[in-house]
Order: sequence, then C-alpha cells, then structure tokens
Amino acid sequence: MQKTASVPDTFDGYVRARRPVLLRTARSLVPHPYDAEDLLQTALAKTFVAWERLEDRGAADGYVRRVLLNTRTSQWRRRKVDEYTTGEVPEPLYPVACPAEAQALHDALWRAVRRLPARQRDMLVLRYYEDLSEAQTAQVLGVSVGTVKSSVSRALARLRVDASLKEAA
Repeated sequence: MQKTASVPDTFDGYVRARRPVLLRTARSLVPHPYDAEDLLQTALAKTFVAWERLEDRGAADGYVRRVLLNTRTSQWRRRKVDEYTTGEVPEPLYPVACPAEAQALHDALWRAVRRLPARQRDMLVLRYYEDLSEAQTAQVLGVSVGTVKSSVSRALARLRVDASLKEAA
C-alpha cells in the first residue's frame, strides 16, 4: 500500500488533497461517473466518522479504498434486478409534466427543505438524498436511530403541509 508523503491532520485537508486520486479509484469500481461521485461521497462520510480513530493518517488512503470496495459490494448486493430489455420504451407510470413545471416543483421542494430546521434538514438529506440507512445516518450525526426516525418523520410531516409545495404542484 502506497503512503503519501504528507497527509494533512484534518479531514477537510485530507479530502482536498486526495479527492482526485480517490475519485479515480471510485471511477474504476463503477460504470458511471455519477455513481463514482456518489460512491466516493458515501465512503468519505464513513471515513469522517472514523477519522479520529485512524492512528496512522498515512494509511488513510488504504482505509478509504477499503470503504469504497465494501460500500460498492454492499450496494451491488442490495440492487434490484427488475430491469429487462425490450424493443420499445414503456410508458411512464406517472404523467410527466412539462420540463418547466417539473423544474418549478423541484425548486419549490428544495426551498421548502432549506426552511426546515438544520437538524431535520441534515437527517432528511442523509437519509433520502444520500440514501443512508437510519443506522448510518445516526452514526454520521452521532445520534440514536430513534432520533433519526422521529426527526425525519417530523421533517416529512412539515413538507406535506407546506403551502408553497401545494401551490407548486
């Protein structure tokens, strides 16, 4: 395992210095560049949780690479195999709004998410946009799984009654 000459002591410094190399590794593990970005982000979130426990910061690259491999393997095992090739494109399940309406709804949703309290917003983003489990979200934020469940539930309830989202829909 190759060690870097000088590894920054802070996690932020490490990510800034090593992100391009780690992204190259992630790109070699998955077929699409966007999946590589997601994989690296997930691996870095897991590394952040363990950063203070890493005694040899020079071995951080090896740790992140192992997390990349383990995360990719876990995602591969959980995947659903329900896609079949056909000669024609199927009809969408839901009618697709015009792109401008879809973008307006997307923008309204993110404005509503930004109005949530920071703790609820963080948990909602980690849980649904980063696709972390409740346990992983709890670990990243240093809270209990029950706290994640209740906070996410309250955040979703607030979004359901948000008047600006009803107007945008």
